[in-house]
Amino acid sequence: MIEFRSVSKRFPDGTLAVEDFNLVLPSRKTTVFVGSSGCGKTTLLRMINRMVEPTGGDVEIDGESVLGKNPVALRRSIGYVMQNSGLMPHFSVIDNVSTVLRLNGTPKKQAHERARELLDTVGLDRALADRYPSQLSGGQQQRVGVARGLAADPNILLMDEPFGAVDPIVRADLQQELIRLQRDLDKTVVFVTHDIDEAFLLGDQVVILDKGARVVQVGSPSEIIENPADDFVSAFIGAERGHRALRIKQTPRGRVVVDSEGRTQGSLLDDTDAAPRTP
Repeated sequence: MIEFRSVSKRFPDGTLAVEDFNLVLPSRKTTVFVGSSGCGKTTLLRMINRMVEPTGGDVEIDGESVLGKNPVALRRSIGYVMQNSGLMPHFSVIDNVSTVLRLNGTPKKQAHERARELLDTVGLDRALADRYPSQLSGGQQQRVGVARGLAADPNILLMDEPFGAVDPIVRADLQQELIRLQRDLDKTVVFVTHDIDEAFLLGDQVVILDKGARVVQVGSPSEIIENPADDFVSAFIGAERGHRALRIKQTPRGRVVVDSEGRTQGSLLDDTDAAPRTP
């Protein structure tokens, strides 16, 4: 469990990025911070592994303050995946994935063996192990970044807009891969995005933020969609427009669901259609 206790962050130029932030992030669930640029979501994420030090308050992991831990050791114990993968260009794929293991003293042969296993885990061909980041597609680079974040088998995985720089098709594929990984590995994931649809797809707990990391609403995707806290949330999630403003349309072949623009989003099945048929 991760807990923020009255956390604030003011940068040297006077910018107040986070003000009196309090929140519990449940274990083995995906919590998504979502909001517009400059709302403080990345600052919150980086205070968990002390890449950013809070000005006030505390961040605790399983009841222990991160401020009392060695920052380097803390970062090596927490997985971190960033936008554009952040891979070291002069390292091969296998050396990028095994970086943290080697820093923690794992012998090279054992670290490389673990790295190859992780390539399997994130859906990459082991034949890519000796290539360099420049020889990979954007989606492949992001998968390598996820593998590196998982290398030391951390309980916590921080993901800072990891899919924001790839095209929509690759992004959708990576999102589904993360859902599969979370189902299989059962990590505590903290995910940052500015995309509300991505937040609702991935998050068990979604935290909608405004300037200064002010919490506007916290809840499951269903809770937020069904009961927006205020007009800001309604506008932010597009409750009255697009594919969330749905209605039923009768067609000659049955009922379909259409959005506010009249575009068909899917068909409705009767109970008899959904029921399994007996031979």
